[in-house]
Amino acid sequence: MLGQRWNHKRIYRVYRQLGLNHPRRTKRRLPTRPSLPVFVPEGANEVWSADFMSDALSHGARFRTLNIIDDFNREALAIEIDTSLRAERVIRVLDRLKAERELPHMIRVDNGPEFIAQPLQEWGKANRVLIYHIQPGCPTQNAFIERFNRTYRNEVLNLYLFRSLEEVREITARWRTIYNEHRPHKALQGAAPYHYQKLTPENSTYELSA
Repeated sequence: MLGQRWNHKRIYRVYRQLGLNHPRRTKRRLPTRPSLPVFVPEGANEVWSADFMSDALSHGARFRTLNIIDDFNREALAIEIDTSLRAERVIRVLDRLKAERELPHMIRVDNGPEFIAQPLQEWGKANRVLIYHIQPGCPTQNAFIERFNRTYRNEVLNLYLFRSLEEVREITARWRTIYNEHRPHKALQGAAPYHYQKLTPENSTYELSA
């Protein structure tokens, strides 16, 4: 302004003090994702689905859950709970499942930062597991885990006021046992996931949605 002793050095100093010199973060461009219709696998450990959920404790602290299910019998393989769940933590959960059972041919996920991270892609290649990413903005392409998430939220997350992460883990573990071993599923001919073994024409491979 006329009559003001502003020079470029002073302006830049104020500019930095206001934090305006930070580079703009640009949105990461995703590669083209092919559309793969949701289908029921012919057996266990062929296709798994994974997704994240978030909620809060009674005092406001946020936490996240990593949910992994088997698409064949809807078995809840893991529900990992913590304040932060990064790609390395996802790999730890998958390695734990690897020690308990056979890994699937494919894991269906969305395009969250944990799922597109390079360490998870390298883990998939090393274990010969395809990390398949659904198309952005198309959650119906991961319909099995979306349906599971809704059930878990309605029957656990929305039903309790949690005071600690340990309480969330304890209640979730009890619920997961009931869900896997005792809860009947219409899609499984009324059987619970653990007891659904025999493949029948009613649940053989077929497309659910585009």
